[in-house]
Amino acid sequence: MTGSTSDEILRCARSLLIQGGYNGFSYADIAKVVGIRNASIHHHFPSKSDLVRTLVARYREEAEAGIAALEQQVPDPARQLQAYIGYWEACIADSSAPFCLCALLASQIPVLPQDVTLEVRTHFRALSAWLASVLERGAAQRDLRFTGTARSEAEAFMAGVHGAMLSARAYGDPAIFGVITRPLLERLMARH
Repeated sequence: MTGSTSDEILRCARSLLIQGGYNGFSYADIAKVVGIRNASIHHHFPSKSDLVRTLVARYREEAEAGIAALEQQVPDPARQLQAYIGYWEACIADSSAPFCLCALLASQIPVLPQDVTLEVRTHFRALSAWLASVLERGAAQRDLRFTGTARSEAEAFMAGVHGAMLSARAYGDPAIFGVITRPLLERLMARH
């Protein structure tokens, strides 16, 4: 099996995971979609835990690369928050990534293997740290305002964005995401 088949397994697992959660798919489901035998999947990912842990680690790497690119392309902290929300708004609207993989898995932590839980928590810590740094820079430049600490505001912002994803999914309406997230941004934008 080649690396591209391994990537195909991971892509399929990601799609199935976002559709049905951790317990909503099996290796047989992946085998049927990818067109391989279960044993081939087990060769690269001995257990479902290994597969999902690898998937989350890759997801985190993609998120870190996306944030690094955003930092380079958009130096303004307020615009970085807008771009972050805009990214998710576009992904939800075109169904290319209708839900944050780690947010979905976080809701399932009671049933997740410990190694997967650790990867999910690492993602949230990294995202929170980045958001807090954006908020700190924005406050120092007087472009963003908030009460409390940058860390607590980052947690609230992150929860708002993930909650907006959940609401868009619950209502079956991608526009709900923007309805919820626009006020989050407006509240943070400093009025001069």
